[in-house]
Amino acid sequence: MAALSLSGISKSFGTTPVLRDISLSVDEGDLFFILGASGCGKSTLLRIIAGLETPDSGSLVAHGRDLALVPSHQRGIGMVFQQYALWPHMTVKQNISFGLEVQRVPVAEREARVREALEVVRMESFAGRYPHEISGGQQQRVALARALAVRPRIILLDEPLSNLDARLREEIRHELKELHRSLNVTMIYVTHDQEDALSLATKIALLRAGNVEQVGTPEELYEIPRSPFVAQFLGSTNLLRCSVLRQNSDGNSEITLAGGGVEAFLARSGTYLGREECLLCVRPEAITIGLPGEAKEPFVEGTIRFVEYKGAHLDVECELDSGERVLSRSRPTARRDLMHPGVRVSLRWSPSSGVLVPERRNGEL
Repeated sequence: MAALSLSGISKSFGTTPVLRDISLSVDEGDLFFILGASGCGKSTLLRIIAGLETPDSGSLVAHGRDLALVPSHQRGIGMVFQQYALWPHMTVKQNISFGLEVQRVPVAEREARVREALEVVRMESFAGRYPHEISGGQQQRVALARALAVRPRIILLDEPLSNLDARLREEIRHELKELHRSLNVTMIYVTHDQEDALSLATKIALLRAGNVEQVGTPEELYEIPRSPFVAQFLGSTNLLRCSVLRQNSDGNSEITLAGGGVEAFLARSGTYLGREECLLCVRPEAITIGLPGEAKEPFVEGTIRFVEYKGAHLDVECELDSGERVLSRSRPTARRDLMHPGVRVSLRWSPSSGVLVPERRNGEL
């Protein structure tokens, strides 16, 4: 049984549609990410799940229970807000205990649950402190402990790491992953941050302007995007115009690059829909740079336009003879003799590294 099923959820504010016919299924124990840019409707969708907003149409079912007429405090759903929403006049312990008091949980059980929640997030020694006396990362843990204390079957997280600096964000990300693994609780996490989604999610729903663009594992969305939008939203990518000569029985397609002067490439067919013209998606890290004539596999030639040192890697942009720009990402030690603007180079990649995606035409795939 799915932990949560959404079917046909739509929502408008005035005449502005925010969500359009959203249908999703979240499995028990998932760390499910709702990912998208600002204004795509992801926070509105989370508030609908929590019962803080009412959809214009559609249904929500949690563990087989229709939530249509169930108020938010009876849904068995905990929520961690972006700003944590801790009571400033209450201690850490009191903040965690507050929801249990509202539910009229007996004192002995309440104490036990608060103690357990503090242990889970490793905040036992901070129980007597006030929110202003602890760091942002510690406040995030307290907000999560407060949600855990009421023992919800689903926890909603609204951009919980957005207020943290880069180092602390990475630390809390690891802690959250370990916590999810140990508790095996269903979590639904809203964010615009692709790195959070790729590193934490068991499954991702990518939203675009109130629509679901693609649902799948992080690997599926990154390696086999269904549209140019998905390919560009998750990481850096190259989208090269190409023509399909034929589709082979092994699931690959034989293609030529538009204006590339190349006889043939092989690429994974991906979600190619049978159109002659489409786009080839190749990630920068899959591209190898060499001198013209060195490549044994099919290759294209171009001229280096710029080289950027990024510490762990080099970003090298080349301009192909067709005028298209291609970004390559290499180790800093790789072929430094070539990595200079104006140098003529070859670019190649393995057939498994390229995947075909359909172009959008007239608003459709």
